[in-house]
Amino acid sequence: MSKIPIRKFSYRLILFSVIIAALGALFQWCFPKYASPAIPFVVIFFFFITLFTLYIVLRKPNQVSGRKFVAGYMLSRIVKIFSILAFLILYMLFNKEDRIRFAVAFLVIYFAYSIFEIVALKKEQ
Repeated sequence: MSKIPIRKFSYRLILFSVIIAALGALFQWCFPKYASPAIPFVVIFFFFITLFTLYIVLRKPNQVSGRKFVAGYMLSRIVKIFSILAFLILYMLFNKEDRIRFAVAFLVIYFAYSIFEIVALKKEQ
């Protein structure tokens, strides 16, 4: 596996997050009845959790063999899924009136960041 610089990935992640935040703000402005007010916080959450989990995978790229990369990637997936579940459950427990809108926005943003992550890793291989 070739070296994937974290700085390069971070810039791409920042740009992607700005685009997602802008789309979320546009959606909130155009369709306030259907948009969750938590969209900016969801984008910020996914930015940091994606940066953290990929740091786990990319922190020692020159020492990463196929098996170690897979193990690191799986560890990052476990950390990410538990963090996501905790964030989702806590928000939905404390904001019962915004559950459905939040869950839909959360899933859309989750899939967007997952696709970004896969494309970014695949592109650099």
